[in-house]
Amino acid sequence: MTANTQPFSLRIFVADGDPDGLRIVERFNASARAVVFPRALLPQVKARPELQQTGVYLLLGPRPDGEGELLYVGEGDPIRPRLESHYAQKDFWTRAIGFVAVGGLMNKAHVQFLEARLIALARAAKRVPLDNGNYPSEPSLSEADRSDMLVFLDHILGMLPVLGVHAFEQVAPRPVPPAEVPDAGREVIYEAGTLMTCSAKGVSAAGFESSQGFVVQKGSQAVQVVTPSFQTFPGSVRRRDELIANGVLVPDESCYRFAQDFAFTSPSAASDMVLGSVTNGRTVWKDSRGRTLKELQEAESKQG
Repeated sequence: MTANTQPFSLRIFVADGDPDGLRIVERFNASARAVVFPRALLPQVKARPELQQTGVYLLLGPRPDGEGELLYVGEGDPIRPRLESHYAQKDFWTRAIGFVAVGGLMNKAHVQFLEARLIALARAAKRVPLDNGNYPSEPSLSEADRSDMLVFLDHILGMLPVLGVHAFEQVAPRPVPPAEVPDAGREVIYEAGTLMTCSAKGVSAAGFESSQGFVVQKGSQAVQVVTPSFQTFPGSVRRRDELIANGVLVPDESCYRFAQDFAFTSPSAASDMVLGSVTNGRTVWKDSRGRTLKELQEAESKQG
């Protein structure tokens, strides 16, 4: 499941005048309300009426190795006691996001459903590791309640990327830009979505740029053996090991194969994983005419 792609508006209220402090975020014409704050402010914000309501929440903070974020998904009836418990017992998190319904219309089963769905989405996306020790199953809901919670979930998923959280995003389908249509009637040098390939060391991969990063397509290949230079970057080694452990990269005879579309933070991060070496993705990825990503982007920047 992915968030709705229809345009929408968010209202962000900076409650204490500090843009990095407490923020109340609402989606226009929707019931979802988010309470966003850094961990250090919990003693001051725990009296907020939103935290006295039943809701679902996220805790985010750096991973122990310092490479990327760690995520915890929880629910509370109400939220406040759960956050107070995590404040005392969980060290990793540095910020929290709580979601409640305007008017306080959610019950325990509702937020258990949301928690289970969010955990399942994060596990499927495999973008951020989870601190959760258990993976709960969805509770039974009436047909009407289930429908309402799916709409509420869709609103949450639409708000989270704006709040800097991408852990639940599934890779969007690749568009077919006019640049790939012969004789399209106009010269399009480059645009996001243009299919690029990376072929070397006996493997071949295909990918494209998107708003989520550089996406390597399902079925692409990656080398099995990495270079000594690659091993000098512990973060990259750990990332590769995670992709293998999570089933994003699966063994396929003499190489690895991508079992799903996967978004990397940059073209270089993508080609590093494909080739098992330190690369410049802007020169490694090429279009169907052999033009590098760097050449395409430089040519595009000169267009009027």
